[in-house]
Amino acid sequence: MSRKVSHLLSISDLTPQDIWRLIRSAGTLKGVRSSVLSGRTLGLLFQKPSMRTRVSFDVAMYQLGGRAIYLSQAEVGLGTRESAQVIAKVLSRYLDGIVARVYAHKDVETLARYADVPIINGLSDVEHPCQALADLMTIYEKKGALKGLTIAFVGDGNNCAASLALGATMLGASFRLGAPKGYWLSDDVMRRAREYAESAGAHIQCTDDADVAARDADVVYTDVWVSMGQEDSAEGRRAAFAPYRVTDKVLARARPGALFMHPLPAHMGEEITADLLDHPQSVVYDQAENRLHVQKALLLERLGTGASEAGPS
Repeated sequence: MSRKVSHLLSISDLTPQDIWRLIRSAGTLKGVRSSVLSGRTLGLLFQKPSMRTRVSFDVAMYQLGGRAIYLSQAEVGLGTRESAQVIAKVLSRYLDGIVARVYAHKDVETLARYADVPIINGLSDVEHPCQALADLMTIYEKKGALKGLTIAFVGDGNNCAASLALGATMLGASFRLGAPKGYWLSDDVMRRAREYAESAGAHIQCTDDADVAARDADVVYTDVWVSMGQEDSAEGRRAAFAPYRVTDKVLARARPGALFMHPLPAHMGEEITADLLDHPQSVVYDQAENRLHVQKALLLERLGTGASEAGPS
């Protein structure tokens, strides 16, 4: 019989207390090297390539004494050569955990249904919970709080936007999406986010006016207009999102000292102007670094017994 394991498919799989514990644990793990996960192996099952997700998880395992194995689509053939069900059952015999970066969220759900080891969603078309955890950690580090802040996401209501909207409203931060109609957050995400916002004293809003979204915000966030797998609709997307490019003017609508965030990779001249990544208000590189730290905290909880094991070395 399969033992009960703890998966992370959606940020909604976490409670507010879980998120705060991971953020605080991640802060204590900066610079920490440990052998706590010695003998443990993490599989990186990637249909979609990624620099940050792959390197941050690989280095996280290394710094905790374990190892990671990269499994590309060419090697595994998820959904082509073998089904997600078979892959989950086989890899569970070899590995202690799996990070799955997939096109379709249903594949990560199937992996979790049949795996006997923790499945972590490293990105799907529905959510990107690991990115949202790093985002929330970064905002907290820079602002000293999350409750009462307003996060403006200007651009596509995509997987990054969905996970950040859910995580932010859980912790009492308001979330505004500025995007063309038809590219807003899904009904399911809006339903959950409204419930979280009502419970935590926050607000959730979608608007087709980028200036309204950014007005008096504490954070201005954007992402690419065309993700991998959306190439067939690239021309239409670029036309629809052209009025939603984040510029100095858009950032000026926010509060003085508002953070500028982007999960990377960025396309200069599309969703942002060329100067924004190195803008004085940009925290993009801190945001990228925090992927490593928050994932160390997550791996300790899923593959170990918690951050207290690691301790500063």
